Amino acid sequence: MKPCDESLLKVIELTEEMIQLSDEGDALREDAGCGVLFGVLRDSAYRIKKMAEKERDAHINKGWFLNSVN
Repeated sequence: MKPCDESLLKVIELTEEMIQLSDEGDALREDAGCGVLFGVLRDSAYRIKKMAEKERDAHINKGWFLNSVN
């Protein structure tokens, strides 16, 4: 696997951690400011994840990425 593809997988994994953290933080928050922060984190994670998955799919379609990895 190419280093750029490994980086894409790391980005996707990182966004999944960001989503989990935002859910945990939102459940434990004690004020509205934290709610905003965790909402921004969640929204950003979903946007970044969508971009990374789109790029991963483009690499797969070009034959640059191992087709067995999804």
